[in-house]
Amino acid sequence: MKIEMEAVEEAAKLLYIQSLKVLPDDIKEGFQRLEMTETNATAKAIIKTMIENISVAEKENNLLCQDTGIPIYDISIGRNVDIDGYALKEAIARGCERATKEHPLRSSVVHPITRKNEHTSCGRRVPVINIDFSEIPDEMRIKCVPKGSGSENGSFLKMCIPAEGMDGIKTFVIDRVLEAGGKVCPPTIVGVGVGGTSDLCMHLAKIAATRPLGSVCDDPEGAALEQALSTAVNSLGIGPQGLGGDSTAFAVHVETAATHITMNPVAVNIQCHSARRATMTFTPKGLEVGF
Repeated sequence: MKIEMEAVEEAAKLLYIQSLKVLPDDIKEGFQRLEMTETNATAKAIIKTMIENISVAEKENNLLCQDTGIPIYDISIGRNVDIDGYALKEAIARGCERATKEHPLRSSVVHPITRKNEHTSCGRRVPVINIDFSEIPDEMRIKCVPKGSGSENGSFLKMCIPAEGMDGIKTFVIDRVLEAGGKVCPPTIVGVGVGGTSDLCMHLAKIAATRPLGSVCDDPEGAALEQALSTAVNSLGIGPQGLGGDSTAFAVHVETAATHITMNPVAVNIQCHSARRATMTFTPKGLEVGF
């Protein structure tokens, strides 16, 4: 299956805009669950206001949040897909820039030293483009995740030693959630990476933080850790916007990788309550749009 770069560029543009305006159904359902189970009156009122904000944004075709974030594109390429990798990256960057200029969107991307903003949502090595491969034939999936600074600043890494064991992992995650408090706009999805190298571990945490609610880690040990940490985090009393309550997180998600015998990296990446993402899948039958 051959994919034309014009189609990729248009998809990258539309995905960035859609992800900023339409919240995934699983997050909306997550809000409804929290509203039903929250016991703190103030927290319940905050959740209700958040639900109303989502509804108003979608009715008025407006942004869910003023922070358009750092644009991240996760690409999964299946078998028998004919595509030029470099041209793919260039097309995604063009689409991202067009979304910012044609919509228009506020660009949040600046040079790290000069702080100059090109007003394109692009820059050195941005948009962030992650490419992976799938066994599914004749399919390419592009997921756009705009990651705002409030939640991205809730990112942490510790190079644990194996002797610290499971208790060391749990303590690090819980302490970091406490440290982040209300600054990451809870209720959140807490992404946790365990294993790999330092850079892979942080990437795993980002994958975990941007997984759909209701999904479960495909490593049984990671799945058990998810359940234990989700319970622990929601017993901290941080609550929506850090003002107290039961609803600190929609969930804790975990991703794992093999690591070295003398180390055990643990990373945390937190996603805010406006957990934005959008997906387009290229197939022989045409484009499929989803979250």
